[in-house]
Amino acid sequence: MKQLALLLMSGVAMSLAAISTPANAGDRYGQRPPVVLSPDLTAPWVLQLSGQAAPRGGVVYRSQPRAVRPAAAKPRTLRTERRQVTNVSLAAPRVKAKPTNQIDQRFLPQTVSYTGNQAPGTIIINTSERYLYHVMGDGQARRYGVGVGKEGHAWSGTERISRKAEWPDWRPPAEMIKRVREKEGRILPVHMAGGPANPLGARALYLGSTLYRIHGTNQPWTIGQAVSSGCIRMRNEDVTELYEQVKVGAKVIVM
Repeated sequence: MKQLALLLMSGVAMSLAAISTPANAGDRYGQRPPVVLSPDLTAPWVLQLSGQAAPRGGVVYRSQPRAVRPAAAKPRTLRTERRQVTNVSLAAPRVKAKPTNQIDQRFLPQTVSYTGNQAPGTIIINTSERYLYHVMGDGQARRYGVGVGKEGHAWSGTERISRKAEWPDWRPPAEMIKRVREKEGRILPVHMAGGPANPLGARALYLGSTLYRIHGTNQPWTIGQAVSSGCIRMRNEDVTELYEQVKVGAKVIVM
């Protein structure tokens, strides 16, 4: 008992000594002992909660599945589709329209046989056939398609070339101006200078003292028809060829 009492007294004395001893101010700036974590706190699943990396060799448990990146889109393949035409008129092949300045091939210039008795240089016009023949000699003639006088204006006879003119002016007779105004309602000019728009065309061969001529035209599609007021129409290229071959004074027979 005596020994136990001594031990208790010595312990109390030591505690009082510790309390009374002043603390050293430098202790708080000293190196602190390392903090040792419990093995349970270093488990990989705990580190995942704080965002820390798992230690090497550890198994990483993910609380959410990793986002999968969408695969790159495949390039689209362009498809050419035929559009069905429902309009029959568009689907059908278009027929090329015949040019308005096209004439029948049989009215184009040709060299033909001639068995008549007219002298070379004579012009023979067959109004029913719509042909003009220029006698060349050696049993040949140059044949051209022509336009002739329409009904009521056709005529026949024999004349001579009295004059030749290139790109002639046009002075329609007063009776023609009156007739066209009354029947067709058109007003013809008193005078029209020569040129491509002139109805007499590129050349004119005047027949005697009459109002009739062999001349070109700015309406070549009328060749082979009865359309004039009595004059003989030719294509510009044809009347130009004839103009170079025919002399003033040449005989012209209209039949």
